[in-house]
Amino acid sequence: MNPISATTLAAAMALGQAEAKEQTIQVFSPGQVPATQGASEFFVGDVYVDQRYQGTAPAAISGGLVSFTPGARTAWHTHPLGQTLYVVSGVGRVQMAGAPVREIRPGDLVWIPAGVKHWHGAAPDTPMTHLALAEQQDGKVVTWLEQVSEGDYRAAVAGGRD
Repeated sequence: MNPISATTLAAAMALGQAEAKEQTIQVFSPGQVPATQGASEFFVGDVYVDQRYQGTAPAAISGGLVSFTPGARTAWHTHPLGQTLYVVSGVGRVQMAGAPVREIRPGDLVWIPAGVKHWHGAAPDTPMTHLALAEQQDGKVVTWLEQVSEGDYRAAVAGGRD
């Protein structure tokens, strides 16, 4: 093992301090970034995305607070590395292709695995807001697919909760 000279150690510490000074904590307050309305090609009904966050490289995470009016929902879609939803308020629904519709409520944490075709949104008579987090792979966070049919959306909600 080679001993480290005092000069080398001091230079390494100074470099670490310089890098630390370049990195700062950022705080994004409500309203600082205007909410945007979800595009009709990806959503049904009124959907608003607030305080979108996109990490800077090497971070690959992005997130947003998504608010759905009653009956509003996403189109079917997938995420290359999966998606996490944390329900903040209201009552919502989520469904994986080929599986029953599930009800989601405040405090529920929903994990959708990578590549799983799914949709999520508000219940027919209640708004819902969730925090949505996903990571990008090769510059892509989501692959949008077809709209959810009214029949799929209004299918009976599966009984019981995990």
